[in-house]
Amino acid sequence: MSDERKNGMSRTYQLTCWGLMAALAFVSNYVMFPLLGSRVTVSNSICVLCGMILGPWAGFVTAGLGAFLYDLIAGYGAEGMITLVSKGAIGLIAGLICHRRLTRKALDGSDRIRLFIGAGIAALTYVVLYMLKTLIMGLTVNGLTWDATLVKMGTKLPASLLNAAFATVTAPILMQALHQPLHHLGVLKA
Repeated sequence: MSDERKNGMSRTYQLTCWGLMAALAFVSNYVMFPLLGSRVTVSNSICVLCGMILGPWAGFVTAGLGAFLYDLIAGYGAEGMITLVSKGAIGLIAGLICHRRLTRKALDGSDRIRLFIGAGIAALTYVVLYMLKTLIMGLTVNGLTWDATLVKMGTKLPASLLNAAFATVTAPILMQALHQPLHHLGVLKA
């Protein structure tokens, strides 16, 4: 096999897939809806899909880069690098847990369960990282007291958990729907 082919697809095809997933991770930040008095965004679901589809490292890069670019454009540039790492972690963990199994032509019951477990762990990792960022920023950058920082974290936690639950449910369902077409196109080759 030539160096031009990696994982069953040309380098150009592979970079195109990465670019499309990063663009999807970027745009997904704009797709949100109210639910239970909070705001749910599609972003975390797409970050999970980045890892499931592209694997851990490409998932990290595409999910992180898409979210980073959103932060830059939306005026959150100071937190862009933090977002790159925390959203990238979603793609990394989902890829580590799920990607290898998705390269098989057919999914069995244990693969489907793995999708939900991988999505859940990846989404909860983001919640932990987001809460850690809120804690550190509250105590250092914002100069809040410990108690005030904990209150701030407490106000952000319900929405974060709701977004994690949404990603845990939707990303595996989308992945199951996309599995055969992506496998047929050669995107999910080992």
